[in-house]
Amino acid sequence: MPEKKIGRPTNNPKNERITVRLDVESSEILDCYCKQEILDRAEAIRRGIKKLKDDIKK
Repeated sequence: MPEKKIGRPTNNPKNERITVRLDVESSEILDCYCKQEILDRAEAIRRGIKKLKDDIKK
């Protein structure tokens, strides 16, 4: 019998994994933002990265 895929299908798979270390202030800012916007940390970080896109020099 073939293996079944686990989880919901998606058009935007999240295959890249990174690990970061945060200072206390950055962690508190992230947690406050997550609580305010009702998001998990990963989605809040993705939003922050997308905001950096405007700063990239072409």
